[in-house]
Amino acid sequence: MKKHKTIVVVDDNRGVLSAVELLLKGSFQRVLQLTSPNTLITTVKEVQPDVVLLDMNFNGGVNTGNEGLYWLGQLKQVRPELPVVLFTAYADIDLAVKGIKEGATDFVVKPWDNTRLLDTLLTACKPSKAINKTKQDEAPSIYWGESQAMKQLRHLIEKVAATDANILITGENGTGKEVLAREIHRLSKRENKEMVTVDMGAISETLFESELFGHVKGAFTDAHADRAGKFETANSSTLFLDEIANLPYHLQAKLLTVLQRRSVVRVGGNETIPVDIRLICATNGNLEERVSQERFREDLLYRINTIHLEIPPLRQRKEDIPPLINRFINRYSERYNKPIRTLTPEAEEKLVNYPWPGNIRELEHTIEKAVIIADKETITPDCFQLNQKAPVKEMSSGVSTLEEMEKQMIVKAISHCEGNLSAVASQLGITRQTLYNKMKKFAI
Repeated sequence: MKKHKTIVVVDDNRGVLSAVELLLKGSFQRVLQLTSPNTLITTVKEVQPDVVLLDMNFNGGVNTGNEGLYWLGQLKQVRPELPVVLFTAYADIDLAVKGIKEGATDFVVKPWDNTRLLDTLLTACKPSKAINKTKQDEAPSIYWGESQAMKQLRHLIEKVAATDANILITGENGTGKEVLAREIHRLSKRENKEMVTVDMGAISETLFESELFGHVKGAFTDAHADRAGKFETANSSTLFLDEIANLPYHLQAKLLTVLQRRSVVRVGGNETIPVDIRLICATNGNLEERVSQERFREDLLYRINTIHLEIPPLRQRKEDIPPLINRFINRYSERYNKPIRTLTPEAEEKLVNYPWPGNIRELEHTIEKAVIIADKETITPDCFQLNQKAPVKEMSSGVSTLEEMEKQMIVKAISHCEGNLSAVASQLGITRQTLYNKMKKFAI
């Protein structure tokens, strides 16, 4: 058998390094061992290895618990084409899946199977057949399904898409509100120009006017040149304002004025610039209730709500789950070059009966992870790590643990903010990503 030239193995456990060297020396001319990743980049530059086997965690270093991801990023900067296989404990599979998305070729779980480890490394050394895709190629397309609710929604969209009527899309997190907005844009007379998307939850109050309406040179300290806002950029196209409920009350009047006048004035400027847009907004909150609480302007709600589209949660259309599963299996088996085409009846039953609090987004992520970790051509139930909700337990003293108190605080904030996660993160003083991580941890 022809040997590959060089492999670099990075692991702080010398016993692991010795065992791996014994396994690989028959397939590689040179097995270089590193007990620390600190010299990894210089080593890779010097020896130009065929593949790197990289542990995910070390005794110390950058961003403890995510060191593997950090060094993966460093490797991809110096040699983007270099195959990197991640070496991980079972508890860190989620990190390994993230690593695949960030450029790793594959991963192997400890304790490892010798055949599986060797096959994975040899496969990684083969020339990649992956094809770089554009954003357009990666953009998810809508799946209408067979449920009556989705059929009615599709019928309504076919009527309103060709018009310029303002549309408000509501639905739980993960139901596909932006995907639906893109479908409406695709069916509209404005499809030849790209839809412009704005996450209202991600714009700070101080930058709101500049981001949406633009600014002129010298309007503020960092305004070094004239800049068009999102409204101007979306001229003759569709403007999608996601998480519209996050817009602070005192800024809603400014948005309303622009929508009424169909023109903008850049920050620091005097010129009135006409804009021709089709407006689509989305939220997972109850805007009518916010109006009654004086947290959302009633006149703005009327302006954005000419047509109201509600996307039903996935648990209310279970008949759509099996075809969605097949759709995602095909997508990710092709992306990760895996020969997976189906799942067992037991696995399908497990997925159909799960309530999917994260809706289609959660289902897609679940299938993607299953495709990545599956070793066979058929996905089995043990490939899924579903977050089954469990009741909060109290200590015998009657006092909650810190983790239980944190979970209760998050649940309460979600209820108070009506499921608006950006608002929840703001109220709790944490980032949205931290909030997502904690929700996953506590199975919220």
